[in-house]
Amino acid sequence: MNLPSVSYARRATRAVRVGSITIGGGHPIVVQSMITEETHNVNAAVDQIIAMHQAGAEIVRVTTPNLAEAKCLSEIKALLRSRYQEVPLVADVHHQGSDIAVEVARYVDKVRINPGLFVFRKRVERSIDYSAQEVEEEQAAIEKELLPVIKACRQRDIAMRIGVNHGSLAERLTVMYGDTPEGMVESALEYIRICERHDYRNLVISLKASRVNVMLQANRLMAQRMAEENMDYPLHLGVTEAGDGMYARIKSTTGIGTLLAEGIGDTIRVSLAEDPVNELPVCYDILQALGLRRTKVEYIACPSCGRTKFDLPTVFHWVKEATAHLTGLDIAVMGCIVNGPGEMGDADYGYVGKAGGKISLYRGREEVKTGIPQEQSVEELIALIKADGKWHDPSEGWTPPPPPRELSSRIQRENTIALNS
Repeated sequence: MNLPSVSYARRATRAVRVGSITIGGGHPIVVQSMITEETHNVNAAVDQIIAMHQAGAEIVRVTTPNLAEAKCLSEIKALLRSRYQEVPLVADVHHQGSDIAVEVARYVDKVRINPGLFVFRKRVERSIDYSAQEVEEEQAAIEKELLPVIKACRQRDIAMRIGVNHGSLAERLTVMYGDTPEGMVESALEYIRICERHDYRNLVISLKASRVNVMLQANRLMAQRMAEENMDYPLHLGVTEAGDGMYARIKSTTGIGTLLAEGIGDTIRVSLAEDPVNELPVCYDILQALGLRRTKVEYIACPSCGRTKFDLPTVFHWVKEATAHLTGLDIAVMGCIVNGPGEMGDADYGYVGKAGGKISLYRGREEVKTGIPQEQSVEELIALIKADGKWHDPSEGWTPPPPPRELSSRIQRENTIALNS
């Protein structure tokens, strides 16, 4: 049984177009990432953009730390078109105010600015409150720098991401609100209000932190404040600087997945200190686990116990090896009939161990074939899927993987036990 694409209410947002991709407006959650190559290494940057797009990045971000690298985006765009295809690109702008942002707006599909660094002021470790006049002066300076960017984005009808980072919050916001999610939200709202004053609303908002609880609080508060002020901008989710390995994936999944499960979020990026291509499977796994995107087979497998009638980890790997290229199916591998048929009731197909080393196959809750020798079981599963018109070979000349060597010895043991019992 295929689950619905969304099983809960998503926060309603406007649709924001980024090249050929649309963020928000009820469109599927968008997966994006960022290259690690230096932008002035144009060929290497293009190679990485292509690799990431082919691996599933629907939007790719490129850093532009200075004006010279900003100008390289023209060549990158042209080379992408000639060697590959159009890829929705975002330019990441931090320092130097509007100069770089206006330049990159000539070439890319979205401009990302960081409010904490856009109008850069060196931190002086100030602790006393800002006066109303000081606040007005700083906000006026922000508007002066931001207005040319708004005009440039509006001229080409491209998007802007207002990307607040907890670690680079402007000192004024830190003094006024403390090191808090409230300060992050107020930072984003300042920039949103300036954009709205100049009738520019092609915006995506992000509030990222390396601590999951801060990221969660900031995004929940942002969604609440936007609702109070009749704003409907999409939210970009991510736990920034998550690190690497398993823990980074768990941190990212905890933050991103929690908010998506609450209906908050329209585009995601998992930030790993690894090859950025490694981020993409994590993104799609989060979306698949929540039923938001179906990009591969959904497997259901019991953890195994003393009742299990076969070497479950080995058999499960064998089943996955044979069927992992399919999309949109639920396939269950269960060790015994005690819980198997019930626990796998939502699966399209089930593979269940029986006494004597035999296998039963299910279509949904219906047992359709039983007494199958283990060494023939995957072939029979494929035949069942083919009979239902849901099979395709991953490539021409493909053949099912043979039974694992470990399986034969387990079959013999099971058969010996059955004969002697």
